[in-house]
Amino acid sequence: MKKKYKIIIQYIEELAERNELKQGQRLPPIRTLVDKFGCNKSTIIRGYKELEMNHRIYSIPKSGYYLVENNSEENAENDIIDFSLVVPDSRLLPYKEFNHCINRAVELYKNDLFIYGDTEGFKSLRASLVNFFSEYQIFTSMDKICITSGSQQAISILSKMSFPNGKKNILVEQPTYSLIHKLVEMNGERLIGINRDFNGINLEELENIFKNQDIKFFYTIPRLHNPLGTSYSEKDKRCIAELAEKYDVYIVEDDYLADLDKNKKSLPIYYYDIWERVIYLKSFSKTFMPGIRLGAVVLQEKLKSEFLKHKRYYDLSTSALEQGALEIYINSGMYKKHIQRIQFAYMKKMNYLKDCLKNINTEGVELFIPDTGFFIWMQFTKHIDMETLNKRLNEKMIYIAEGKAFFIDNSSRISCFRLCISKLTKDKIKLGIQILFEEIHKLI
Repeated sequence: MKKKYKIIIQYIEELAERNELKQGQRLPPIRTLVDKFGCNKSTIIRGYKELEMNHRIYSIPKSGYYLVENNSEENAENDIIDFSLVVPDSRLLPYKEFNHCINRAVELYKNDLFIYGDTEGFKSLRASLVNFFSEYQIFTSMDKICITSGSQQAISILSKMSFPNGKKNILVEQPTYSLIHKLVEMNGERLIGINRDFNGINLEELENIFKNQDIKFFYTIPRLHNPLGTSYSEKDKRCIAELAEKYDVYIVEDDYLADLDKNKKSLPIYYYDIWERVIYLKSFSKTFMPGIRLGAVVLQEKLKSEFLKHKRYYDLSTSALEQGALEIYINSGMYKKHIQRIQFAYMKKMNYLKDCLKNINTEGVELFIPDTGFFIWMQFTKHIDMETLNKRLNEKMIYIAEGKAFFIDNSSRISCFRLCISKLTKDKIKLGIQILFEEIHKLI
């Protein structure tokens, strides 16, 4: 006999199929279904939670459950499998909830929306972020937090502004987030690289660079690295903080995917910093809403005035409406619930990719698949013609991010590439991986 909660699931699915329940429409109240099916409230809630975990519905606190809208963009690009695009799964984005928060922000902050705000950002948002950051083991005060127009703006300002150590060069991992290359180049600073692989970095080499290369700051992505997908060990994080203090170097810690890290023992470098050497960056784009372009930077006091001077020249202040809406979203508990949902979803995607690879011959390819996140890095044990591989894949409408873009000199000593699975469905992941390795084996 079918369990009652599964009957509830089937009933909702049938309402949607018959178009009696439309996209974005509120589901029947729990009390209504209790009466209809003669069951208790917990049975209905279990059925709704199952539908929510499968991304068929979403909830808005104190409002109810709603049917998820179909992604028309996905249907329009049905034949394309794009492993190069770094955007969150649009089916996981909280459109309705955030729209509610925007409307509420207009009501609450209407007097502040049409004037220039504080360069540091909304005071009430920064106050909310103090508690928010503490859950990430970032213990700070409101005065050290600055809201930026995405973490990209923070990186650009930091690369351009002067630092108390009076040094000029910027150290980056190789490979690393490709945008920092252009930002630093535009700001006229010099980049120096240090090799990072699946095992991390050579700490002796890091110490030698800190000691001899006039490093202003070390830009690093300790957790769920872009493009490698790897994370530093706690020992390495602690050592990086210690070396920064020893050689008068600052650390710019880009923790852009911290929301996805379910490992409670995984800590930011900031946690180990007792010398005020680490600048912590948090993006609200990759795991939340890309379009709102909000980020936050936790600055040490000796850097704040210089940072704010540059930010005033950039944009005076960050969008007030978006800041107000984000504050409401965080304080309502919606953000925390959203994070729980996406943690589960991206972990499932990564596990599915692992399952797909069990039946595929990966000989000649070294790869790392994290437990969660967006990225998988693949490199060949011998040189292959990446241009030919790219051409063949593009002919089949499959796109990858070639490895050379993530290195300073726009090249690498090995043939490598990055896959991003964040936006893709399971069907596209499976088909894309199959075709990818078919083409790889033709060239190896």
